[in-house]
Amino acid sequence: MFIELELQSDRPIFAQIAQQIVEGIASGELNPGDAMPSVRSLASDLGINLHTVNKAYQVLKQDGFLQVHRKKGVVVQPGEMPGVTEAFIDKLHRQLRSVASEAVVRGMSESEFVAASLAVYRGDLMYKGDNLE
Repeated sequence: MFIELELQSDRPIFAQIAQQIVEGIASGELNPGDAMPSVRSLASDLGINLHTVNKAYQVLKQDGFLQVHRKKGVVVQPGEMPGVTEAFIDKLHRQLRSVASEAVVRGMSESEFVAASLAVYRGDLMYKGDNLE
């Protein structure tokens, strides 16, 4: 799995790692039961502190996306993935409100916003709408 960090971002590095792992699971790049790199290995590959990777793994374990096995190490949740909870819906609304607000300020129409959202949801990150480049 390829993880790309934006070191100058305001978003914490552990959160970037966690989000990209979730994206890997969603895209099918990571499958249930797949072994994840060890904390030390991933930290070394990314050139970051191992505690940062450990925090990302712990967040994903808490959220139900990863499991820690004594013999296998860290693996993608081999069973059922976490479902849609009220807490997730609240988080989703907060994040969408922020993105939708910026879209409105930039003059994006509702139909353009919906089309762009659907394209991302469906995995078509190369979407280009009528007024999008």
